[in-house]
Amino acid sequence: MVGRGEVKDVPDSKAVRGSRGGSSPKRTTLPVFYRQVVAELRKVVYPTQEQLVTYFIVVMVFVVFMMALVSALDLGFGKLVFAIFAGNSNT
Repeated sequence: MVGRGEVKDVPDSKAVRGSRGGSSPKRTTLPVFYRQVVAELRKVVYPTQEQLVTYFIVVMVFVVFMMALVSALDLGFGKLVFAIFAGNSNT
């Protein structure tokens, strides 16, 4: 009888090949690596020109907005700090 928390003869995953102990995995040769890179690049879905223009506009609007926000905060905090520490000393 198998109690809670016990695991009964679970087979290894298909992703695990070979023995689990001791030896380090073999290094991939350069031609095999190149073929794997090309195979992965074939799976990439590139955006259309319309999507590219849309993404570009969205990114540019966001960047301009963030620049304006940071500039406004910098100007505001700069004036605040100047007003606090400069003051009007008549001595």
